[in-house]
Amino acid sequence: MTSKPTICVYCGSSPGADPAYLAAAEAIGAGIARQGWRLIYGAGDLGLMGGTARACLAAGGEVIGVIPHHLREIEKETMGLTALIRTETMHERKKVMFSTADAFIVLPGGAGTLDETIETLTWRQLGLHEKPLVLLDQDGYWQPFLALMDHMVERGFTGAGFKGFYEVAPTPDAALGTIADML
Repeated sequence: MTSKPTICVYCGSSPGADPAYLAAAEAIGAGIARQGWRLIYGAGDLGLMGGTARACLAAGGEVIGVIPHHLREIEKETMGLTALIRTETMHERKKVMFSTADAFIVLPGGAGTLDETIETLTWRQLGLHEKPLVLLDQDGYWQPFLALMDHMVERGFTGAGFKGFYEVAPTPDAALGTIADML
């Protein structure tokens, strides 16, 4: 781990249906800066992604964005990033974000957020890392996912230890505190 931890945030490029999601993203971004940590994320200025990055920057934090070339035509990057890394593919983007991160916070999001989260957990299951991952369960957002994890264990498709590869926090402050305790 570097002297200044880098926290990867996986989250939606949409704001979601509830304004509480964007408020939570902004609280996470500002909290990362207050902790003296760095943020790495998918570089977009939309939705929860943009809210997290802008709040981190506004609070004086460092923000690294990672974006594949093809998304630059769809999503604009957040202005004022500390660093912008351009990749050829989505796979390369995930690899850069993963390898740079010391820990992960997962906010509400869609299929892309779920993809990043599952891949990170799978790599943990395979023994490729021991980096902390915290799901921010804002207003119960991750409850269906957590029920699926229970179902997979109950049906014998994954061991009960899999559930130890992540923590669940109900609020941004709890998520940040959990990461601080695990670093």
